Amino acid sequence: MCGIVGYIGDKQATDIIMSGLHRLEYRGYDSAGVAVIKDGKLECIKSLGKLNLLDTRLEETPLVSPLGIGHTRWATHGVPSEVNSHPHFDVPKEIAVVHNGIIENYQELREQLQAEGVEFRSQTDTETIAHLVRKYYQGDLFAAVKRALQDVEGAYAIGVICQDNPDVLVAARHGSPLIVGLGDGEAFIASDVPAIMKYTRKVLYIDNGQVCEIRRDGYKIEDLQGHPVTLEVKQVDWDDAAAEKEGFPHFMLKEINQQPDVIRNTLRGRVSEGSEEVQLKDMNIGLDELKACKQIHIVACGTAWHAGMVGKYLIEKFTRVPVELDIASEYRYRDPIIPENTIMIPVSQSGETADTLEAIRIAKSKGAKVASIVNAVGSSVARESHGVIYQQAGPEIGVASTKAYTSQVTCFALFTIWLGETRGSISKEQARTMIAELRAIPDKIQWVLDNQENIVNCAKDPKYLDTFNALFLGRSYNYPSALEGALKLKEISYIHAEGYAAGEMKHGPIALVTTKLPVVSIAVQGETYDKTVSNIQEIRARRGICLNVATIGDEGIKAHSDDVLWVPECYEPFSPIIVAVPLQLLAYYIAANRGCDVDQPRNLAKSVTVE
Repeated sequence: MCGIVGYIGDKQATDIIMSGLHRLEYRGYDSAGVAVIKDGKLECIKSLGKLNLLDTRLEETPLVSPLGIGHTRWATHGVPSEVNSHPHFDVPKEIAVVHNGIIENYQELREQLQAEGVEFRSQTDTETIAHLVRKYYQGDLFAAVKRALQDVEGAYAIGVICQDNPDVLVAARHGSPLIVGLGDGEAFIASDVPAIMKYTRKVLYIDNGQVCEIRRDGYKIEDLQGHPVTLEVKQVDWDDAAAEKEGFPHFMLKEINQQPDVIRNTLRGRVSEGSEEVQLKDMNIGLDELKACKQIHIVACGTAWHAGMVGKYLIEKFTRVPVELDIASEYRYRDPIIPENTIMIPVSQSGETADTLEAIRIAKSKGAKVASIVNAVGSSVARESHGVIYQQAGPEIGVASTKAYTSQVTCFALFTIWLGETRGSISKEQARTMIAELRAIPDKIQWVLDNQENIVNCAKDPKYLDTFNALFLGRSYNYPSALEGALKLKEISYIHAEGYAAGEMKHGPIALVTTKLPVVSIAVQGETYDKTVSNIQEIRARRGICLNVATIGDEGIKAHSDDVLWVPECYEPFSPIIVAVPLQLLAYYIAANRGCDVDQPRNLAKSVTVE
């Protein structure tokens, strides 16, 4: 996600802000900016690209002030550019806002403000906040921010300054993290602890729906309705490296634990409680083209290909459109047949995967429409696509993909409902049910995260920790889960692991079963449960080690298991999103216990930008 830093005190604000932003670079960004109150006027400098470019501009044009806000932007609305970078301003450029999160109703607010004569400079959702604050401003910035946020729906962490209030910094939070740091005659705001650890260890963790007015000599916190709030000052004792990881020993574990919020972000603005339809505003493919679609081609690499396999199952099941799934690096070499009215769905976390980009170009040259699933706004894949479903997962630092995978599968679920409704293969009632199941997933993932003890214990057990080989089995929607679980284990622990369709065991792999071979089977409740249990019994009869992923309350599975990793009951078509989490945790803890470099596995890179 983006990074926010703000300062009020007696020191040079831009020095502190830039130091904090540099300490948040691990979060990923595409542009940056700083705004201060200098000699009674609001002044700002922005830069596209890395922070060293902004450093250079600030050296050339110093912004000397004891009050300011800064931001590193990871684009969500509007392509990366200086105009779209933060801070954003009201029309007279007297109020500045930095913002992390997504304003769901920004388009509606934008249209209302434009009807009132407001001229927008950017494509962003954030700019609406600045104009709303101006709309309600009557000399009290704190009051104006509280009133403006009553009109806002979605997630936000914001910092606001105003040239008419040079002794006030206002911050607010809902959904996106924000902290306030307290010093001696000075105060700080930041989206993450590392930004301010150089200056203070006394921190207030702002909670949802709270607004904080910060002055040099104190602060006050209220909710949006003006009720006072009291927060306990916390003492942060992390070292710097741990702070970047929010106390987690590795980025991978942090990102696994972010998945409930990531799924909520992926759904935010696209579905709402009780809704019966999905909104995909950036698709840019006409209804007539969707209704005429005769074939879908999904192309991806690695983990994204596993997400694409889940997508194939979902799309064919619920929309009845035939789907071809290709590894992107092979697509170009088979001279693919692309019929008229074909839609390609490339999947790429980085949006820069070379093989995927080449596959897109081939498909477009043969007349296909391209609707990509991608995490990076403004990336090459996004730019070369007709339409985009942005994952909104935030930067993923660990090389082994975790939250990117589950958000990709969530995007496929959204696309399936959207396409099915468009083509009439999914009724409104069915869509409402599926949407409700999607909205329940974050809490179910959280249950897995809160009940890790059995996973942790398995990862210490020599029969799993010290093995040289492992098999992962699944059927139907969870055959891709088996492939993904095996990939996670081998790429970070260096244990040889393979995923198979469970029904294929008797066609060869069962010959590998010994008393020392762990076999991980996904046996959640659903249409394929009985057949999967039958496969597990075959392994057990040959004295293989059976580690099963099963649904809470399934007492019968215990008779066929050496160990069980439990997940909540879930809608089978969407179960891969939940099943992924215990498999990620199992791989993580085994790799950590083996002393492996979890975040940077040997020979691997985060983004493969060469063929």
